[in-house]
Amino acid sequence: MPSDDWYLTTDLDDFLARAGEFLRSRPARHTVPLTVTENLRTGGLRLYGDRAPEFGVLRGDGVTGVRAAFFRTPPHPLMLTALTEREADALAGRLAGAGQELPGVNADRDTAAAFTAAWQRRTGAGAVLDRRMRLYRLGELTVPRPAPPGRARPAGEGDRELLARWYGEFHTAIGESAVRPAADWARERARRGDILLWQTPDGAPAAMAGLSPKVAGQIRVNAVYTPAHLRGRGYAGAVTAAVSRAAVDAGAAEVLLFTDLANPTSNGLYQRLGYRPVTDFARYAFE
Repeated sequence: MPSDDWYLTTDLDDFLARAGEFLRSRPARHTVPLTVTENLRTGGLRLYGDRAPEFGVLRGDGVTGVRAAFFRTPPHPLMLTALTEREADALAGRLAGAGQELPGVNADRDTAAAFTAAWQRRTGAGAVLDRRMRLYRLGELTVPRPAPPGRARPAGEGDRELLARWYGEFHTAIGESAVRPAADWARERARRGDILLWQTPDGAPAAMAGLSPKVAGQIRVNAVYTPAHLRGRGYAGAVTAAVSRAAVDAGAAEVLLFTDLANPTSNGLYQRLGYRPVTDFARYAFE
C-alpha cells in the first residue's frame, strides 16, 4: 500500500472498527491511543476539549490490514503510532494540505522527529522539543522496604477536593496546562475509584497514584504526585507499589507507566520498583 493511503474520520466507532485490532496488537506501545479512545468511548467525545476528536488510519498489508494510526483531541497535540520517514512526510503533507493547524506532535522518539521535520518543511513552522518521556513496563514488583508509616486506601467522594487540588498542583509542578478541568477530573476518578492515596497513621493523605482503565490487557499507572513538603519520605514509592499491585491483581497482563526523562529521581524510583524501559517518546511544540 502507498504510504499516503490515510483514511481520516471524526467517528470514534468507525476508527475503532478499522484500527482497534491494530492498536490491540501492541498494547504497550499503543497504550495512549488505547486508553484515550476508551475514555472517549465511556466519557464522551468532548472529554478533553470543546472540539470533536480527529482520527486517522494508514491502511496496509498484514494481519490487521493497518500500518499505523493517529488521533488528536483538540487543542492537544497530534498523537502518532510508529511511522517511517516517508509515512510521516506523507501524513504531514495530507494534514498541511487540508489546512490543519497543529500545536505539536507526540510519538515515539523517531516518529516524532520525522513528523516534526516534515511539518516544518511543509509549513515553515518552528518547533521545540518540549518533553522527552520513557515508557516502562513492570517486571517483578519490588515493594520498598521499609515502607513509610501508613497505608494505601482508595480515594472516594470525600476526597474530591483534595484530588482536584493535587491535580492542579501536579500540572503546575511539571509546567503544563491540565488536560481536563480539575473538578471534572477529580469527580470522575473518585467515581471510578482508581486513585490510591497513601495515608499516614494520623489519617492525613501524603501521596497519590492512579490507574488507567484496563484495555487490551494493559493498565497504565498515572497521576503519581506527592506535595512538595512531603517528598523524600518514601510516600511516592509506597503508593506506586500499591497501585501497581492493584493493577496486577486486576488481571493486567502489562502494567505500564511514563516518566519524564528530565527527572532522574522518578526514573530511578520506578526502576527500583521493578519497571523496565520499553521505548522513548518525544513531544514537540510547533510555533
